[in-house]
Formats: sequence, C-alpha cells, structure tokens
Amino acid sequence: MKVRATQAIMECLLEQGVDTVFGYPGGTILNVYDELYNYKDKIHHVLTAHEQGASHAADGYARSTGKVGVCFATSGPGATNLTTGIATAYMDSSPVVFITCNVTEDVLGKDAFQEVDITGIAMPITKATYLVRDPQSIPDVMRQAFAVAATGRPGPVLIDFLKNVTAPSVEIEYEFIPWTENRSCSSIQALADSHQLKNPEPNGEDIDILVDMIAQSERPLLICGGGVVRGRAHKQFREFAEKLDAPVAITVMGGGGFPGGHPLTTGMIGMHGSRASNLACSECDLLIAVGCRFSDRVALNPGSFASQAKIVHIDIDRSEIDKNVLTDHHIIGDAKAVLDLLNPKLPQYSHPEWKEHILPLREPSIPRQSESLTPKQVLETIHRLAPEDSIVATDVGQHQMWSIQHFHFDYPGQLLTSGGFGTMGFGLGAAIGAKMGNPDKVVIHTTGDGCFRMNCHELATVEHYHLPIITVIFNNGTLGMVRQWQNLIYHQRYSETTLDRGPDFVKLAEAYGLKGFRVTNMAEMEEAMKAALEAGCGCVLDCRLDMDEMVRPMVPGGAHITNFLLK
Repeated sequence: MKVRATQAIMECLLEQGVDTVFGYPGGTILNVYDELYNYKDKIHHVLTAHEQGASHAADGYARSTGKVGVCFATSGPGATNLTTGIATAYMDSSPVVFITCNVTEDVLGKDAFQEVDITGIAMPITKATYLVRDPQSIPDVMRQAFAVAATGRPGPVLIDFLKNVTAPSVEIEYEFIPWTENRSCSSIQALADSHQLKNPEPNGEDIDILVDMIAQSERPLLICGGGVVRGRAHKQFREFAEKLDAPVAITVMGGGGFPGGHPLTTGMIGMHGSRASNLACSECDLLIAVGCRFSDRVALNPGSFASQAKIVHIDIDRSEIDKNVLTDHHIIGDAKAVLDLLNPKLPQYSHPEWKEHILPLREPSIPRQSESLTPKQVLETIHRLAPEDSIVATDVGQHQMWSIQHFHFDYPGQLLTSGGFGTMGFGLGAAIGAKMGNPDKVVIHTTGDGCFRMNCHELATVEHYHLPIITVIFNNGTLGMVRQWQNLIYHQRYSETTLDRGPDFVKLAEAYGLKGFRVTNMAEMEEAMKAALEAGCGCVLDCRLDMDEMVRPMVPGGAHITNFLLK
C-alpha cells in the first residue's frame, strides 16, 4: 500500500518492537518529528537536554534491556554531537540505531547550512552507515539496520535520510512485516546470504579440543568478558564455571555476566584488578577467556600475560582472535551457543588446592586511614540499603573503579559503564535510558565531580520525566584518576586537575526541582541514602571525599599483571 515516507519510518520502528526513542529535533529532521506526532501513543519520545545525552540514553536502554536502542538527531552539529555516544556504543558492542537527517539533495555537498557528512564521520565507529537518497529503499534500509545492529557482535548503526526523502508529499510502497518475521524479507535474506547476519556456528572439533585441554588442567582460570553479558550467556557461563570448579576473573565489561558474590569470583582483572584475579592469571596453567578482547587494561603486557598458561579465546568476532594476545586455541561463536555445546561434554571437576591458594587473596585492599568519608563507606551504604537488583550506571574514573570493586553485579545489564571508550559524561544519560527501560528497578548513577559537570544538564530530563534516579557524586575536588597518575607517575605535578570551582551541586539539584543532600560522614550518608530511596524523585548526593583517595590495587600500564604499584 502507499504510505508517506516518514510513515514508513515509523511503521518500521513498530515492526522492530520499538516503543521508546531518545532524541533532539532540528530543522532537517522536522518531517520525521512531525510524523512522530501521529505516533505519540505508540512511540514514546524522550527529549534530552543534549544530543550526546540522547545517545547515551539509547545506549543505556539497549544495555539494560537487551533490546536495540534508538536515537534521533538533526543534521550538522546535532549529528556530530552524537559521535561520542556512537563511539561509546561501538567500543562496548551495544546495539543502537542512530537516525539523522541531512540537507536536501539539491544542496548536498555545497556546504549548506548545518550540512555534514555524518555517514563518513561515523563509518569507523559503526557496524554500518546508510545515506538514504531513494525513499523506496526506506523499509529495506530500516530492516537491515536493526538486523545488523543486533546480529553477531552487536553494535551501532547510523541511518542518514536526506530531507527531501522525508518530504510530506513523498509516498512509497510499504507492507508491514512484524519483526519476528521480517528476517525472511528479501533485504534481510540478502544480507544473511552474504554471511553478514549469520552468527558463526561453533566448530565441534574445536569444542572437543577444549574439552581435552580442560581435562589436562590443574589450575584453570576463567575470564568473564562483555560477550557473556551482550550474549545473555550468564546462565551457561555459571554452569561452565561450576563444572570446572575454577576461579572466575571478571572484566569491567563482564560485570553481571557471573555473580559478583559467587564463591568462585575473584573480582576484577587487570590494571585495577584484585590480587586474586591478577595472581591467578599469572599462575594458571589454562586460561579460558569468554567474550573478552584482551584490551590494554586487562592484558597490560601482552608478552607476559598468562605466560604459564595455555590461552583459549572464545569470541563471536574472529577479528579479535590473536589481535592483542596470542592464543593456543580459539573457538569462534556466540558465547551462549559455544557453552551450550561445551557444557554437556564436561564432567564435574574439583580443584580444591588451586582454589585454596587463590580465593583467599580476593579480599579488597585495606583503604588508607582517613578522617574523611571514604568511597568504601559510601558504596557499602548504597549496597546495604538499595535493592539487590538495582541498576548502576557509572561515569568514568576513580568512582567507576570503586563502584565495580564494591558492588556485586549479578545479571546482564545491571552494570552500565563505558569500558572501552572511557566516556566521561556517559553515566546520567545511561541511567535515564535504563530507568525508561526498567521502570520498576532502582537506578543509581555514580559519578565524580569532574564527570558530573559534563552531564549535569540532563537533570532537566530527570525532573521532567519524573525519574527517581539517585546520583551519587564522589566529590574530591579533583580529576581523581588523573591526579592519581600524576601522584604516582608524574612526580606530584598536578597540572590542571584541581577542580576548585562551582557549582554547588546541592543547590544545582534544587534549581532543577530535585532534592540535594550534602554528605560528609557515615551518618549523613545513611540518612541521605534512605531519604533518596523514599523520595520518589531524582536526588543528588554530594559526597565529600579526600582529594588523595586512590583506587587500589593499581598496576601501571605495560607492566606485568602482578607488578602492583599500589596494593
């Protein structure tokens, strides 16, 4: 049947089960927003304070729900404001479809007002980009974009519509195909036939080789990476770990892939990894990494990483194999599919001596003595008072590491953090997306005073949509992680890291119509957290910490994984 081109865009969103979109309107995308007005009862649009906030919100929505997130923005600066969010999603394999609109065909390439080649800009940080010049291609492009974003190793996709394509007078032929069926349509089938949409089938012989390697191991170690979380393979991974009776180290992106409080958990691995995880990596005879890309924050010195072990890498993306760390064996495939084939082939193992050697070392380092409020006190209070299934969204820096060290994340999507790109300003947008996607769960946003200055304008979004998000600021008056490096490595030359400036975060929260609390000791933290959980509105807790609090342990970049600069 004949429909308006913009109507086809909306119907394609409905095909995919989309009911929430994050965005910010502008001139070139007005035709799309005008059509959205007709669908306001079916598609809920969340208007953020800034396009970057919308990009992070769509990302947080995707990570916390397992669905594909959707974000709208206009051309030029609207589109380029998305790029940090696109790169964040790309580095952490988060499925988001970004929809922008560009100038009309007749002025394309002529430096028209707010014109930018966003498909060219975004190409290195997306799985695919589409510049739509032909309105008849809209259904195929939309279906392909969602399929590409969600299939294989997930990631962001960008669609840029020329404004004349979305003109109200433009009509196209369109047939509604529910998302459960639309993978059989011609455009999706063509992609599937070219292997772009087929998850690689695990090789049975590779599975059998791993079974034999496990049988010969006396000191196995598992690494739970982000692929376990993205693939929702947490149940299969837990069964695998318990059958092997092996310690489990968890990457930053693997938080929630294996229960943080499980008896086999050794905690985070890498630069700020626990002594248990890093020592186990150094002494194990078999290391099996599932959905882990061995980044420089995990394999700080690739040449010496797990040097006593045979290294096995299970990953859906063949390009990750031997990219950073050379492996002895690998299996290409989705984590859930591989583990579904592997687990039935394994007997129950027991490694008591290995566990007795490693697991006692997982206790966190003793924090330095301080009369001030400590990060440990803040996080233990949150952990004790908030529901166990609360979602935690972090920004990037010391508070991020402290949060991951002290919280137990037990299910995929419970931890939302920028692990690959390290995006300051990610947290509040991600928290907004998570709360929109999980309205019945408590959402806590942990941040530093440096990060919060980069996203505090999104408190307007929190207030407008009545989102009871609790923002906890680890306010130490400095760019804490950078200062830590300056302290330990740059001879205490604190160049441009001291944040001796406003605003007053309590007054800022109140200015946005939210509640603010100043926290300087444990009693105030307890009182503020209880009040925030009962407030029914967004709250900001300004927690005053000592400027010289550090993240412990710490291994310097390029060093052996057990060469702790701080313990």
